[in-house]
Amino acid sequence: MMITSTSNPQVRRIVKLNTSARARRSEGCFAAEGVKLFCETPVSLRREIYVSHSFLEDEAHVRLLREHGAEAVEVDDAVFRKMCDTQTPQGILTVAQIPSCRREDLLGNGRNPLVMVLEDLQDPGNVGTVIRTAEGAGVTGVFMSGRTADCFQPKVIRSTMGSIFRVPVRREESVTELAEWLKSRGIRTFAAHLNGRRSYTEEDYTEGTAFLIGNEGNGLSAELTEKADTLIRIPMEGQVESLNAAVASALLMYEAHRQRSR
Repeated sequence: MMITSTSNPQVRRIVKLNTSARARRSEGCFAAEGVKLFCETPVSLRREIYVSHSFLEDEAHVRLLREHGAEAVEVDDAVFRKMCDTQTPQGILTVAQIPSCRREDLLGNGRNPLVMVLEDLQDPGNVGTVIRTAEGAGVTGVFMSGRTADCFQPKVIRSTMGSIFRVPVRREESVTELAEWLKSRGIRTFAAHLNGRRSYTEEDYTEGTAFLIGNEGNGLSAELTEKADTLIRIPMEGQVESLNAAVASALLMYEAHRQRSR
């Protein structure tokens, strides 16, 4: 039976999942729009699928659902647009369970982990780009502070292009305590900082490594900076003082990848 009203409880619930971090955490689910994210969502995490009426008019889309063994709830086109965060929805929306990760899960197989620690990043695009780049660079997990943008909000999910399902992520109430925990596991912490004395290319990242990345405007807090084993800098020319947080993260992750691939 097709959903035809924006007052439908299911529609209201999806809108809340899109707009409220509290709703996502309370329910333990998030909404992922588009064909690619539908295909990327592991079956074990797939909870519900909603499709627009016009989506089902395309036989290729019907085959796609059949190939993935997916049963979908049909929604009137106008109502479906109200359910979505994007201006031009692709016609399919997946409700997925938020993966649950322990700290140890972010250390990979336990041999020379490579992790990112994000402190208070506010831009959803930056958070999503870090997660996507982390997969490409072989990062084992991404930790983030409680005040970092929610990584299960729609803009972050789209930015990850599916990497959110493959890179373990975890929120931490105290990233300073986390830094101490990482050290207790033999993981060396490197803070990207303007006061770093050595270039990021002059350090060794072939063993357990954690990169600490700070807020876009304020950088790392003094408390987390103090916990770092080493402050590193990215050399700058001209009058530029610092790089975008996602760009800086990419440079560090891929330097570690380069060293580990030798």
